[in-house]
Amino acid sequence: VDGAGGVLTRRAAAPSTDLTPHCSLAQSLWALFTSSLAISLVFATIPFCRDVEVLASVMALAGLAMGCIDTVANMQLVRIYQKDSAVFLQVLHFFVGFGALLSPLIADPFLSEANCLPANSTANATSVFHASRVLGRQHPEAQPRSNRTLPGLPSQDGAGTRVSYAFWIMALINLPVPLAVLHLLSKERLLACCPQRRPLLLSADELTLETQPPEKEDASSLSPKFHPGHEDLFSCCQRKNFRGVPSSFFAIHITAALVLFMTDGLTGAYSAFVYSYAVEKPLSVGHKVAGYLPSLFWGFITLGRLISIPVSSRVKPATMVFINVVGVVATFLVLLVFSHNVVFLFVGTASLGLSLSSTFPSMLAYTEDVLQYRGCATTVLVTGAGIGEMVLQMLVGSIFQAQGSYSFLVCGVIFGGLAFTFYILLLFFHRMHPGLSSGPTRDKALGMESLESYQR
Repeated sequence: VDGAGGVLTRRAAAPSTDLTPHCSLAQSLWALFTSSLAISLVFATIPFCRDVEVLASVMALAGLAMGCIDTVANMQLVRIYQKDSAVFLQVLHFFVGFGALLSPLIADPFLSEANCLPANSTANATSVFHASRVLGRQHPEAQPRSNRTLPGLPSQDGAGTRVSYAFWIMALINLPVPLAVLHLLSKERLLACCPQRRPLLLSADELTLETQPPEKEDASSLSPKFHPGHEDLFSCCQRKNFRGVPSSFFAIHITAALVLFMTDGLTGAYSAFVYSYAVEKPLSVGHKVAGYLPSLFWGFITLGRLISIPVSSRVKPATMVFINVVGVVATFLVLLVFSHNVVFLFVGTASLGLSLSSTFPSMLAYTEDVLQYRGCATTVLVTGAGIGEMVLQMLVGSIFQAQGSYSFLVCGVIFGGLAFTFYILLLFFHRMHPGLSSGPTRDKALGMESLESYQR
């Protein structure tokens, strides 16, 4: 969020008589500030929750705030950098994966080593309890003391108190983010106590654009219907923006969202159930060894996003998405063939993490480029990915419990195949979609639009 908020200053740095971009910047920064502050408050509040309904409400608020940050950060990066946004999106999502990898390491010293199951539980109940905990179901052999009230803090070893410290530390670590956004609001004179005394200085690049005379002949190549970027934070919800658009415009939104529905859903489902799959037959991996699999998966997702930063500047987003989707299908097929081999499980987990790592930012950059930065791709894609991560975890978990561990890999092959199918449909709708031709003419058109916005 801090990195995404920092780049928001480019569009509003130039003095302008058009207040629309300035208002959009204010809306985005206030949304980032409110959401990031809410996350710190949620983490500080979680240890005091003693009732399941209260905890669910608090976690719902955290999810709402995280979804807002995800949408605003991606949308602003695409809006500001447009054709160059692929690299910045890869950087943003690298830090998302890095945070997901780092936060368990921060919390680990404060977790209790004691068994959370009752004393009369069987050895096999551990894996069942893990699956039921993800699905939110209760099993008699793994059920805690109450299905309504969370257990109190143990007085013997203070384990509950140590877990509370983990949440409070995470709240403190996140607190500089809303403070940084608040500083950016102050710097941009968007606070009531900081009126605009004088325009902010132009950067070197913007000063060059400001003093460079425009090329008259290139401006004529810009289509009158081409308006890159959203005029306002909520402009994509306005009905007037959909008048006269071809059917392929909506088809591209839908198919791209379905690709991310599958890939992000697989990311959530695999990280949630790979442990349960490993400890079940036929692999029967030890609990401690199986516990490394989710960390390995997220570690290679983070590594893949780091590698994608320089790669995205040389490889087209469409090519990267194709490689990612094919890699997902191929990895699940290999895991299915060698389902009795523990080594292949670890290698496949690493390969799957690499394949899924850059799918979202590459798909977002590709879709926005196809739609000439005038659609609602960012909002639709973030929504589709979030729904997929929620729905596929429930679906895979239900099938896993009903049909056994082998169905876990079968689901991966099916959903990976669907992601590949939807991507082929996306390429087909891209060829149908009427738009500016790719190449130097379109690049010059994009440059002229940026120059005009700076001159305003």
